[in-house]
Amino acid sequence: MALSWNEIKTRAVEFSKEWEGESREDAEAKTFWDGFFNVFGMNRKRLANFEFEVKKRGGNSGFIDLFWPGTLIVEHKSLGRDLEKAYAQAMDYFPGLSDADLPKYILVSDFAKIRFYDLETAKQTEFHLKDLQKHVQLFGFIAGYQKQELREQDPANIKAAELMAELHDSILMAGYCGHNLEVFLVRVLFCLFADDTGIFPVQNQFYDYMEWTPKEDGSDFGLHLQGLFDVLNTDYPKRQANLDERLTAFPYVNGGLFKESLPAVSFNSAIRKVFLKCCAFDWANISPAIFGSMFQGVMDKKERRALGAHYTSETNILKLIKPLFLDELWEEFEKIKHDRVKIQNFQRKIADLKFLDPACGCGNFLVIAYRELRLLELEILKLLYGPGKTILKFNIQTITQVSPEQFYGIEIGEFAGRIAETAMWLVDHQMNQKASEALGQYFVRLPLDKAAHIKIGNALTTDWKEISQPEDLNCILGNPPFVGSKMMDINQREEIEKVFGGIKGREYWIMSVVGMPKRHNTFKGQK
Repeated sequence: MALSWNEIKTRAVEFSKEWEGESREDAEAKTFWDGFFNVFGMNRKRLANFEFEVKKRGGNSGFIDLFWPGTLIVEHKSLGRDLEKAYAQAMDYFPGLSDADLPKYILVSDFAKIRFYDLETAKQTEFHLKDLQKHVQLFGFIAGYQKQELREQDPANIKAAELMAELHDSILMAGYCGHNLEVFLVRVLFCLFADDTGIFPVQNQFYDYMEWTPKEDGSDFGLHLQGLFDVLNTDYPKRQANLDERLTAFPYVNGGLFKESLPAVSFNSAIRKVFLKCCAFDWANISPAIFGSMFQGVMDKKERRALGAHYTSETNILKLIKPLFLDELWEEFEKIKHDRVKIQNFQRKIADLKFLDPACGCGNFLVIAYRELRLLELEILKLLYGPGKTILKFNIQTITQVSPEQFYGIEIGEFAGRIAETAMWLVDHQMNQKASEALGQYFVRLPLDKAAHIKIGNALTTDWKEISQPEDLNCILGNPPFVGSKMMDINQREEIEKVFGGIKGREYWIMSVVGMPKRHNTFKGQK
């Protein structure tokens, strides 16, 4: 029975850590490849031979480092050697092989780098050993999985926003609108990201399922998508026994993302085509921090201005959060990093911090703040649990303490608020991947049982105590929109009067607030 992809990824992380820094081809190459096959649950002896003798191009004899007849040639070199020459050497063996024994793939490595050639599609993939778990799908043939077509993927750039806008517009024109459309798009965004980042266990699982829908006119597309959403919201024991195998292969996600019942979208061939184009895009490198600009791409300018949806660059967000709290935390870490007990206490401290963005939009400030806090915690975890630091077994899910639940937001627009909540889940997954690579244990957090607290409402009229008690908050941050007094409508003017009515004159203060627990409270303001 083939290993699950999650088990393969866990083994891949462990294998990468074990062989990190190795360089001796003659001494260790065979052990390396025995371990590589074991990652995929296979005994190398059952499939392939070392030092297989064959006539090379030109008639001289040569020895293939590892040969799996009809499937694979492996050439291994010492650290830093030219992999192009290794590939050329592998090709020199072809004249001496029978047609039946000609391989489909060539694999070359110098321990630190692995380069994979798919001879049937003429595609080449190169990656560092530490990234093996991100590329295990390439080697599904070793584990017994049928080969999946690797589609051309576009680079992660502003095209993501354009694709979401195109999908939004095509569905809107079909008459599916308002709240239902907003929730639908957030769900689709999560699935697109999950398909390319390992949240879904098989690469292109979502794409393949949606592309499989039998009717090219799209008439069955919405119903199949609705069925998938229901499955993602249903825990395994509660799923129907006669579900299609393609559906049962999807994980239980929950987290409220798929809980609400929505009417199915009525697709046609044109909308189906746009949807599949979104699926074909590579979402793996899309930063959740730019979801704000993606949100802008699906709204017209007038509505965007009115709701205050806007995007603050990551550079400017860091200019705020570094002096606000991050620099101070890193300084403390550097002072105590050689004291294990103090480091453990410091981890608990940062896991207790609470942050509020009272006009969070699509969550850009919250996402960056959470990401930076997780990166700090990762350095702590490396010191406590990295290679050679402990002989005790540990569970990466329990030793990771910083979570999205430490982050709070208020947002007047429901769509933006749902994007913020989802973006926090996605950056959480990215940070879990980094922790997996660093600590040698694969970790994906499903179901989504830890979420940021995002309240849909007007920050000027909402009682902030509904979000969190003031004494529990450590940092209030963000970039609230201000359109200028001359552009305010009557409702906005009334809201301002209710908040600042007791202040004489027209001077209002925009304040950033930071306070570390039991230490100090600092207020910084500018007219």
